[in-house]
Parts: sequence; structure tokens; C-alpha cells
Amino acid sequence: MNQWRRRAIRVAAAYGFIPALLCGAYLAGTAHREHRGPMLAVVLVMLIAATGGWLAAARMSESLRWRIPLLVTGIVNLAGDTVLGLLDGGVAGPLGALAPASAVFLAITAPPRAFLWLSAVSAFAYGVLIVFGDPAPPGYPLVHALAYGAAAVLCLRHSAVLASLRRRLWHTSRTDPLTGCLNRRGFDERIAAELAGARRAGTPLTLVLLDLDHFKSVNDAHGHQAGDDLLAWAGRELRTTVRATDTTGRLGGDEFAILLTDTDAGGAEQIVARIRERLAAGTPTSLGHATFPADADDADTLSIAADRRLYQDKSHHVRRAPTAEQVAFARTHVHRDGPAAIVEEGERRRHSIADPGWMAMAQTLVALVYVAFFTGGEPHRAAMAAICVWGFVAGLAVVAGADWLSRTRAARPLMLAYAASSFLSCGAIAALDGGVSGPLGVGMLLSIPLLMFGMRPAVAAPVALAAGGLYVLVAATSGAPDPWYVAINLLGTAATSVACAAQGRAAARQRRMLTRAARVDALTGVLNRRGFAERFTATPGAGLLVVDLDGFKQLNDVHGHAAGDDLLRWVADTLIASVRADDLVGRLGGDEFVLLVRGNADTVAASLRNALAARTSASIGVAVAGTDGAGFDSLYAVADTRLYQRKLSRSKSCNAASGL
Repeated sequence: MNQWRRRAIRVAAAYGFIPALLCGAYLAGTAHREHRGPMLAVVLVMLIAATGGWLAAARMSESLRWRIPLLVTGIVNLAGDTVLGLLDGGVAGPLGALAPASAVFLAITAPPRAFLWLSAVSAFAYGVLIVFGDPAPPGYPLVHALAYGAAAVLCLRHSAVLASLRRRLWHTSRTDPLTGCLNRRGFDERIAAELAGARRAGTPLTLVLLDLDHFKSVNDAHGHQAGDDLLAWAGRELRTTVRATDTTGRLGGDEFAILLTDTDAGGAEQIVARIRERLAAGTPTSLGHATFPADADDADTLSIAADRRLYQDKSHHVRRAPTAEQVAFARTHVHRDGPAAIVEEGERRRHSIADPGWMAMAQTLVALVYVAFFTGGEPHRAAMAAICVWGFVAGLAVVAGADWLSRTRAARPLMLAYAASSFLSCGAIAALDGGVSGPLGVGMLLSIPLLMFGMRPAVAAPVALAAGGLYVLVAATSGAPDPWYVAINLLGTAATSVACAAQGRAAARQRRMLTRAARVDALTGVLNRRGFAERFTATPGAGLLVVDLDGFKQLNDVHGHAAGDDLLRWVADTLIASVRADDLVGRLGGDEFVLLVRGNADTVAASLRNALAARTSASIGVAVAGTDGAGFDSLYAVADTRLYQRKLSRSKSCNAASGL
């Protein structure tokens, strides 16, 4: 969290460097013009504020009031932009766009709450510039205010969509899809955070570990679906039994963990008794708990102490397998939560495609308002209106077709063609309106930051460079704009676009990490249940193999969960090494692995049994796509049945051998 805060403060500080450096270059090149002394003083103040914010970011990020320095830095920069604009010709001068342009930059880089405050300040600053600055051409302030405002809103919307996607991916990557509890990764992160908080506050923290007694027998007698139903029921019961401030997690198989905040050993005993009683309707349980700081002072030793007491509890009571009635009760009362965080495939791409369409529609509507009310008697009025209508219709078509475009391979050439059409339309209407320094000249640049934010840099950068070249061409051939006006607008757009591209890359990198975490088992590194189901595509003849480790529960009971975890990691590595690179390997939970293999499935199963025999025996059920079913559920049901038929056959053989 502190790292994220530090980055937000430094981004706000970096925002202060951009206009200050641009203005510094501008002042150096126009030293003969008036007000250069006061303007230089303003630039120095902005640089000092930006430098101070950057250097103090680490210290300020630790404060609960970290947003205050962020807001102060932004307000100082906006005030500087306003003063510079007032001293240099008002809204139509080279520095007149600094204040509204800052809203676009902040929409992408600042936290949402901070942006709302700073955008209000930016709007006020631009109003001051309009009222007290030099007069601007008719319609210029209105067009720029609306255009920059629309761009900021769309950038904020796109940023919010990406933030929502990251939040949902984060939640998915840390939640067990079967029980709704935190998975191992999420629980480990939570216990580290809660321990840090308990140390600061000087409060106790109790870790409870819980196993379902003889859970393996449920799978053996009733099948994995019954076992999954029992786990889902137990997870929900645990979450509804503890307090809202407590945390439940499924560490793997039938092993759950509960984190009780501000709870000492005495309080934990009462909660443990309540949990045992609550779960007794569906399954007997064994529980152990340890308390910070009385029993341990870090997560590892706390887990070891709780694990030790868990096995003491196992040895102090007669452990029985759940009865058929208990299993039936759990299955009858199981309630699986719907997906708490739905992440649709192609969601980000769909929004990235639709946003340029929304931008075009917004720009053309602003341009139509200008054409309707401020171009009376202009010879090119009809042509400008026609271009606006074309731009609006094209943008509407992109928005309407965004879903289809996100799923077709033709999306890239079509969107490049649309971008070219859009920028050429903006260039044409700017030329008809007197050049880039006219009210509509801004439309040629406003789409570039959003383009760099939403598209891959390798695709967006050439388009952005071409748009910049078109801007220079229109500036050279239409009207007589101040060269510094052209340079400041181009460089300001370039700086904002670079910042947007950096934000986009950081967001993409985080999405990739979270997507992988949401689909990969944290302990073994193979696909988890969710990841395997998403990548499952069985062609006729492909084999689905369900692998179950024999005697795994006894290993955990005798040698502890650390030994069991070590074996699970070794099994995963062995399975990966024993199949082809394009085969799928996943862990559904506990000691149950699943594979999708090409080739003769029975031969692969025999090879896997031999490879795993180095450390453990395993039962493997096989189902063949096309012969035993087509989808994952149907193939899994057949493979699971054959697995337990094999277990039963081996058990009978062993009993017969013992009788002999």
C-alpha cells in the first residue's frame, strides 16, 4: 500500500516538472518578451514544489493523510499554470492550455478522489484565465473547455475500467473458487498484514488450523463431487461463524485456517468450540490454535505451533469419518457463492477499442456546437458540419461494433484505418477553421494520450507520430500560428502521452501478473481449478487423467503439512516433466491432480504411475474425449469413477493377499 501511495505522490510531482520544464524552454527562447522575470520566478517555485514532493514521497506515503501533500502539489502546479497563462496572453496564448491539459494528465495518473478535487481546481483556474486573461477568438474558450473536459472524462473512465479489472483479478487470484475462502496466497498475505498491525497496536492475534477428519474417505466412498460439496459447505459455515474482522482461508485439500483478530488464547478456545459444534452437522473436525505474541512472534512459528496443537487434538479424540447422513446433510445445505469477481475475456480490449469511438463522438459534438453558434457567414461552414457528422457516425460505429472488433483478427487493421480517418478529419476541419491555433485545432492532439494509454505502444506510437506530423503540416500550411504555440502544444501532448504509455504498460504488467496468479496454484505452480477449466479444449482422442495420491492424508498426519506440501510440489514437477509441453497439468485441490494429454491416455497413465512410484503410489483414472464425453465435466465424471474403481480393485487385491 505504501508503495502505491509513494508512486501516486511522485506522479503528482512529475506532473509539476512537465509544465515547468516546457515553460523554462519557452522563456529561454522568448526572453525578449514582457513579464519574463515574474514568469521565471513562477517556474522556479513549481520546480521546487515538484522536487520537494518527489523527495518526500517515501516519508509522506506512511502518513494516513498522504492525500494532502498530493493535493497541495497539484494545487501549486495548477496555480502556477494559471499565473503563467495570465502573464502570457490568456487562454489563446502558447501557455493557455496548461491548466485544462492538466486535467487529462491527472485523469490517468492521479487517484480518483484526488482527481475530483484537482479537476475542480483546474476548471476554476481555467475560468480565471478566461475572465482575467487577454480576449480569445470567439468560441475558443468554450471549445477548449469542453474538448479537454471530454478527454479527461474519457481518460478517467478508461482508467477506472482498468482499475476495476485489476481489483477483480486481484480478488480472483487470492480466492479459492470452491469454498469462497482466501486461498493460500491470499491468506499468507493477510496473516503478514495482520501480524504487522498487531505488533503496532500491541494486540493479540490467533491462528486456528482445521482439518476435516478422514476427508479422504468421503472422496473414496462418495466421489470427488461429494467431497467438493462438503468442502464448499464447510467453507461457507466457517465464514458465517467467525466475525467480519476475522479471516478464513483454505490452504489446500481439507485444511482450513482462520485468523482471529484481537483474540487471545482464552477467547480462541470459545471460538474453536463454536466452530467444532457448527461443523459437526456435516463432518467431524480437528483443530489447533496458537496466539501471537504468547506462542510465537512471526507467521512461520505461529503456523508451526498451531499445527502441533492440531495434531495433539487429532491424537486426543477418536477421529471418525463423516457418516453418510452427515455427508448428505452437507450436500443438501451447500450453497456455492456466485463468482465474486467476474473478469470477462477480452474486456480490456473491448474498452480500448470503444474509447476512441467515444472520443470521436465527443469531439465532433463539441465541434458541431462551435460550427452552429460561432461560424455564421464562414464559407466552409457546410463542409465543417459534414466532417463533424461523418466523424460522429464513424465513432458511433466503432462503439457499437467494439464487442465484435475485440474478437476478430481484423481489429488491428480496421482500427488503424479508423485512426487514420479520424486524424485526417480533425486535420481537415482545423485547416478549414484557420489552422491549429483556431478553436478546433486542439482536436488533432487530444486523442493521442488516450490512444497511448489504451493501445500497445508498438501500435500506438507510429499512429501518434503520424498525428503529430499532420499537426505540423496543418500548422505550416494553414494560418500563421506562433511557432511556440505549436511547439508547446506538441511537446505538452508528447509528455502527457509518454506518461500515459508508462501508466498503460504498468497496468498491463500488473494485469498479466494477476491473471497468472488467478489461474496458477500457488503451492505447485501448475494450473489451478479455474485455470485448467479455462484452458480445457479436448479434441477427439485426447485423454483426461485424474491423479490421486495414495496415502497422502496419512503422510500429513504423521509428518505434518510441510512434508505433504513438499511431496505435492515434487509430484507437480514430475507430472510436468513426464508429459509433452503442450499438455495441460493442473491441481484441483488437495492431492488431486488432473491432466489433459494427447496420445494414448492409458500409456501416459502407466508412465506417470512409474514416474511417481519413486516417492508415492498413485491411482489414475482415464477418460477419452469423443468416446467417454466431450466437455470437462462429463470426462471428469468418467475418469473419477474409473479412478475409484481402480482404488477398490487394488484394495480387494491387497486384502486377498493379506488373507493368503
